[in-house]
Amino acid sequence: MRDLHLPRTLPDPWRSPLRGPRFTAVLGLVLLAGMPLLFVTGLLSYAAYNPNLAEVNDKTPDKGLLGFYLFSWPTDPHWLYRLTQGLHVTVGVVLVPVLLAKLWSVVPKLFTLPPVRSLGHALERLSLLLLVGGALFEFVTGILNVQLDYLFPGSFYPLHFYGAWVFISAFAVHAVLRVPQALRVLRERKAGVAETGDLVPAQPAEPTVSRRGALAMVGAGSLLLLVTTAGQSIGGVWRRTALLAPHGGEDPGTGSDRFQINKTAAVAGVRAADTGAPWRLVVTGPSGTVHRLTRADLLRLPQHTASLPIACVEGWSTDDRRWSGVRLRDLAVLAGTDGDTDVFVESLQQHGAFRKAALRHNQVHDPRSLLALRVDGADLTLDHGYPARVIVPAAPGVLNTKWVARLTFGELR
Repeated sequence: MRDLHLPRTLPDPWRSPLRGPRFTAVLGLVLLAGMPLLFVTGLLSYAAYNPNLAEVNDKTPDKGLLGFYLFSWPTDPHWLYRLTQGLHVTVGVVLVPVLLAKLWSVVPKLFTLPPVRSLGHALERLSLLLLVGGALFEFVTGILNVQLDYLFPGSFYPLHFYGAWVFISAFAVHAVLRVPQALRVLRERKAGVAETGDLVPAQPAEPTVSRRGALAMVGAGSLLLLVTTAGQSIGGVWRRTALLAPHGGEDPGTGSDRFQINKTAAVAGVRAADTGAPWRLVVTGPSGTVHRLTRADLLRLPQHTASLPIACVEGWSTDDRRWSGVRLRDLAVLAGTDGDTDVFVESLQQHGAFRKAALRHNQVHDPRSLLALRVDGADLTLDHGYPARVIVPAAPGVLNTKWVARLTFGELR
């Protein structure tokens, strides 16, 4: 009869033969290439909002030294933000399988005893904890933002911005400590040296897949995410393949109305009655000059056309659309300036972020920057910003303000 009082030996939970320094090193080097790209494109996205221009553009006013790199965002090339933010979101999504595999490969390190063996080991473990927590936080909040699911408390902008700095700091420390070892491990593999280290299981289980097969599965997962996500940034026929992206698939609407939007008039609290006959665009200059223009007044001003996309922080963008309307610099001259000045834009939108926004003088002066009245040969629809909206080359979508009610020209900073 079995003695119930005899101690039992618990099975080792870390017996997978896939784990080991070499498997972890390959995944780590992939992340070493991808993570800095995510960080840099994320910082560029923040710079594109021109946060130093006006308080309404700055969603992280307490950033301090973390804003040391900020610069005036250019208008050329006109697809710049479409490229940088498309890369940011697409690469982030594609790296998800790599990140999860990397975290799985190093799970035993989180439970090693004693927890600290030396100062160097303590720094490594601290960087590992911040790295894991920071990575999970950044990827989860980023993916939720892409899907327009704001389930986290607080604003996405400061959470993601400060989280990125915590993550990249831990990532830099971890890379300094571990990259030399990862390269050495891969060199030893080529030399046929036996694998050793904390990640090698003492009693490995029978393999069900080879390491090469496991890496192939991770790569296949990343490729699948690339194919089913990237089309929302690339546009054209590729948009139909973006099945996992909220702005993938067929373009909504018909005719001139057939392109994506994030926020409808109903969501923004804009009613058709607000944009009808009583609507006036208020244009104000630094000397106090005020003009109240009907849509008919605007249509009588010189009309210009520009082919520009809309690109949003969630990574999606439209193809170039043919916008027509009045140049912002012409309205600036009408307001009593030389046409090379900042502008503060206010919308009829009742609630939500960026119902007010500021544009720099270089954006106002660009001849492609318009107060658009029509798109692709037809009047704007209400959901696309009727009676008038701003369209600026290379600017984030939220700065292309819809349902414009007032333009105040003059130096903001």
